[in-house]
Amino acid sequence: MTTEVYALGQHISMSAHKARRVIDQIRGRSYEETLMILELMPYRACYPIFKLVYSAAANASRNMGSNEANLVISKTEVNQGTIVKRLKPRARGRSFAIQKPTCHITIVMKDISLGEYIDTDSITWSQKPKRKKKDTTMSYYDMYSNGGTWDKK
Repeated sequence: MTTEVYALGQHISMSAHKARRVIDQIRGRSYEETLMILELMPYRACYPIFKLVYSAAANASRNMGSNEANLVISKTEVNQGTIVKRLKPRARGRSFAIQKPTCHITIVMKDISLGEYIDTDSITWSQKPKRKKKDTTMSYYDMYSNGGTWDKK
């Protein structure tokens, strides 16, 4: 039995870069914390992502009978969709191409009460190889001695 459910939003009219800015903030968080973050963030991408998170939680409660307090966002991804192309009339009979980007957003939620959930952030930090520190010496640098680097254009 799988413990994951997902919601997929396709052809959402915004760039994938702007949606990723919001998605990166909610990855790995609980359901209630995610809803609170999305309501308070000032970006336009928050509303369709809020609807997808809500839809994924509804899928989890309907299909698996899970409680919303046990849901955690395990995976999120934003892919670039098709670009809608339009022409805008400009001066002297010319036209200007307008490109309206779209994106596909996938949100995967996991029920932590049905299966063992391992936090991926704690694994990656503990298993990273330790780096050796470089030997650096402090040296005095006078920015006025080279002729003023701030005055150059």
